[in-house]
Amino acid sequence: MTPTDKSAEKFERQMNLLAALSDTTQGIRAADIQQRVPGYNPDHDSFRRTFERDKKDLLALGVPIEVVVGATADLTAYRVDKSKYELPDPGLESDELAALHLALETVAVGSSQADMARAMWRLGGVVDSVTNDPLGVPAGELTEIPSDPALVPLFRAVTERRSATFEYETTAGVSERNVEPWHLDFQRGRWTLAAFDSSREEQRNFRLDRIRGEVALADAGSQTHPAPSTLVEQSDPWEFGDGDPVMVGVLFDAEVASFASDSLSSCLSEEAPGGSRIFQVPVTNWPAFRSFVLSFLDHAEVLSPADYRTSMSEWLTAIAGESNG
Repeated sequence: MTPTDKSAEKFERQMNLLAALSDTTQGIRAADIQQRVPGYNPDHDSFRRTFERDKKDLLALGVPIEVVVGATADLTAYRVDKSKYELPDPGLESDELAALHLALETVAVGSSQADMARAMWRLGGVVDSVTNDPLGVPAGELTEIPSDPALVPLFRAVTERRSATFEYETTAGVSERNVEPWHLDFQRGRWTLAAFDSSREEQRNFRLDRIRGEVALADAGSQTHPAPSTLVEQSDPWEFGDGDPVMVGVLFDAEVASFASDSLSSCLSEEAPGGSRIFQVPVTNWPAFRSFVLSFLDHAEVLSPADYRTSMSEWLTAIAGESNG
């Protein structure tokens, strides 16, 4: 069994133990724990050693395990008073827990990594990077929110106002970008960075999944351009390119207009006859946007500019020819 497997097994066993101790008011005896809680060895001595270690770990994490003394040693029971352990539910969603975890990884909170572990356990999350924690807190996932190697250094760049340099891939190829990170955002399943692009002398938005290699950070406080009070809306995939944006007019019929509004919430739009809607979309990555429009099949139509409408028509004609061939 690998160390990762052992950590996962230990975590699952301790969570099962915590659930059993929290689900009783009278207490549960050690013998019953051995039989009812999954993960414990049927051998008495092995169980006792593991049980004592698990109790020690949970106590170190702030879990108030109480001992209910019986008339004899075998009648001694254990329990956890929920009112002394559980915090009032703050109502955090899984992505909010993940954001808090990211902040705890980047900014020192408390006197040790164990303080972070205690805080996350009490808020309902599990710290996923504490594989060598002295308390033995195992790895686990807070949420399925996607991570990225560039996320932590860029988070640090934002909080400490550091300039950053990285290789960025667009449809035109890979190029070096020197930026002053202002804001990280997670929308529609991806991370994006709003930053001042030094070579273009304006704000640009970058998808983290298009950053190649490591992110190099300058000294703290090296940014020279303050973040504006209102940032330009985070870009969609078809806006990621190196050219000047072209406003493309697209008509979505009534059947898909609502869905299009969700996908193009930052774009100007106007109602059209029959419940349809026309959007004006800034496009710098035409192939990506063209594919987006195609996903609506015959419920979407490129109206302008004329050369983009012609390009769309020719592309569809070519696809139809390949299919018939």
